[in-house]
Amino acid sequence: MNKKLVVALIGNPNVGKSTVFNQLTGLHQHTGNWPGKTVASAWGKAITNENITVVDLPGTYSLLTHSAEEEVSRDFIMLDNPDVVVVVCDATSIERNMNLVLQTMEIAKHIVVCVNLMDEAAKKGIHLDLIKLQDRLNVPVVGCSARSNQGLEKLINVIETESTETEYRGNKTEYSPLVKSVIENSGINVNHVHEEKIEDEIIHNIIDHAHEICTGIITYKKEDYNKKDRKIDRILTNKIIGIPIMIILLAIIFWITLIGANYPSELLSQLFFYLEEHLLNLFSFIHIPAWITDMLVLGVYRVLTWVIAVMLPPMAIFFPLFTLLEDIGYLPRIAFNLDNQFKKCNACGKQALTMCMGFGCNAVGVMGARIIDSPRERLIAIITNNFVPCNGRFPTLIAVISMFFTYNFFGAQVMFLTLIIIIGILVTFMISKILSMTILKGEPSSFILELPPYRKPQVGKVIIRSILDRTLFVLSRAVLIALPAGLVIWIFSNIMIGELSIFSHCANFLHPFAHMIGLDGTILLAFILGFPANEIVLPIIIMAYMSTGNLLKLHNLVELKSLLIDNGWTWITAVSVMLFSLMHWPCSTTLLTIKKETESWKWSFVSFIIPATIGILICFLFTTIARLFI
Repeated sequence: MNKKLVVALIGNPNVGKSTVFNQLTGLHQHTGNWPGKTVASAWGKAITNENITVVDLPGTYSLLTHSAEEEVSRDFIMLDNPDVVVVVCDATSIERNMNLVLQTMEIAKHIVVCVNLMDEAAKKGIHLDLIKLQDRLNVPVVGCSARSNQGLEKLINVIETESTETEYRGNKTEYSPLVKSVIENSGINVNHVHEEKIEDEIIHNIIDHAHEICTGIITYKKEDYNKKDRKIDRILTNKIIGIPIMIILLAIIFWITLIGANYPSELLSQLFFYLEEHLLNLFSFIHIPAWITDMLVLGVYRVLTWVIAVMLPPMAIFFPLFTLLEDIGYLPRIAFNLDNQFKKCNACGKQALTMCMGFGCNAVGVMGARIIDSPRERLIAIITNNFVPCNGRFPTLIAVISMFFTYNFFGAQVMFLTLIIIIGILVTFMISKILSMTILKGEPSSFILELPPYRKPQVGKVIIRSILDRTLFVLSRAVLIALPAGLVIWIFSNIMIGELSIFSHCANFLHPFAHMIGLDGTILLAFILGFPANEIVLPIIIMAYMSTGNLLKLHNLVELKSLLIDNGWTWITAVSVMLFSLMHWPCSTTLLTIKKETESWKWSFVSFIIPATIGILICFLFTTIARLFI
């Protein structure tokens, strides 16, 4: 078949639509944003036929309301007029998915229904009569199990055949007289109450039609096929123990990340310092001037390798673990557990998911806010995402905890780190509430939260996807920023004004203010220079205290603690550093992402000034109170 086709994939969240897309297109994919929308798009050529372009539309439950995802899906089908629309459904919940099938029939000419997750349905003892379903819908129906690549070849063949049909097929919904009268008189004006009544009537008609179509096509070997999932949910979403279990799981992930990242970070650091020696010898051999050698190798190269050695191992562990929770089906349960707390803050429960994404990278959390329909609630999620620490801030938090607050019992570091993160979450609630009462007033919106079935994770694919899509993506952006940052830090540390470097002059200038919030001028300046990448804050402090013009690494935490104490650190300084690290301004990568997502410098500035102000106030209050008792 030589005809070029555009095929749109649409479906509810959690039906495996992205898996269908990935299997159809393989690595022939491209991603971006829909024009004028902060909603991710993906498209690619089908592996078996490069004349077929597959477009992965955003996951949506309906085409009737007005979220960005629903508008994008509806507009693409209606205005871009794809040759075939494939509606992906969940074989274990076919009737619920049928609502979107019937809505799509209203606006698309050529439809293919792809009933995915047939393997899961079989495991649960659910049998579907797909032939009867096809007869009732009067459109092609194909069963498949995309995770194991079963049925997708047939799907492509059916798509090709359906694209040649000249007449419309499909069992459209028969609407009530009220809806028909409005459709026939579509030019008349109706008030808001009347519009809501009509929309409710349309939904009611579609649900009734979906029930009629699905009656008699589903057979259950066991009526309690989802009994196991419900038992687990009664534990994980329990009002009393649901949140404590969530905190324990988070602590376990942190423990695995901390323990697992130590050795590869050390190996990478040793490798980079080994390569550095050879670079210095090479520059000397080709007679590069000493100041250029210092600037490029001891400045730019050393900062860059610090970022990679410190950032890559924890991300390569954390992101796969986080993605495994997502693949299992636990993340929607987190949103369910925290929905009530966010609703009390007049925010959206989906903010819990964006907050979780921020643990890996705040820029990723900001992009994840696209899942929130309300622009007001999306802004709240974006502005407050910085209050959960990203991978770039973990090294500073962990080092300070290990030196000043480690006791002789198992898991002390993890407990203190988890406590710090709980403080960040509580601040997120507080600031969300304040924003919803001031500059972002409004009532919390309701949203459909589906608790998908628990699934056995695809460990291999999860690791590959999380490393390629998340770890390397975040690392590449950090590297691009670390390159010029290394140059700036070297200049600040090596250009002298009088007897002191620019760095020392700036640190002395900042010291009186920094002292008020429990820091010193060097620490505060390190946070300022660490704006491009939070990973370099601690090495900048070490560099300044050791009076060197380039980043150094001490051999162990005992040496580092001695250095810090010799430069005036106390437990008050340590706590202040952790609090400020938790709550200070976003890094440059996150701010650029905020600008891109909000398309506004105003909200980018608000996202900068709010955490900076909160960090300064909390550190000032803590320091003032703590000094009263010493």
